[in-house]
Amino acid sequence: MGDYHGTAVIDEEAVIGENTKIWHFSHIMSGAQIGKNCMIGQGVFVGGMVRIGDGCRIQNGVNLYDGVQLFDDVFIGPGVQFTNVLRPRAEKKVNPKYDYKATFVKKGATIGAGAVIVCGVTIGEYALIGAGSVVTKDVPDYGESYGNPAKLQGFVSRSGQVTDHLC
Repeated sequence: MGDYHGTAVIDEEAVIGENTKIWHFSHIMSGAQIGKNCMIGQGVFVGGMVRIGDGCRIQNGVNLYDGVQLFDDVFIGPGVQFTNVLRPRAEKKVNPKYDYKATFVKKGATIGAGAVIVCGVTIGEYALIGAGSVVTKDVPDYGESYGNPAKLQGFVSRSGQVTDHLC
């Protein structure tokens, strides 16, 4: 079993791997799947259709809405926001669930603090997203992307060091 703070809300039927820690005031919805050896920071929301691999670190104040899939060893900085609908509406007669777009963050990728990830994109393996970026397009494996909107600026090694070529 994991280690959950007493203020965390873990809905029934959420699946949480062993040795995963969940901090204060986080909410894990029914149906969410979180791997083993993860760290879920304070005030994190994990929707019921979210999949999180093993060894992920999700910092404080992150929202992971339905359709987000994090592969193993992903790092999500504080305050990162994921969307899941391209054109949301408040009207009850418009059901946005039919418009959900899946978002994939591949193995070992890092997303810096305060980034916004617009639904429907894939962030490649070991890619690095700069703090405060707004990602609206796919980022290739080992890609370094930042800005608003985020643009591919170069490439990084598996350890995150800037390189002049694709690894």
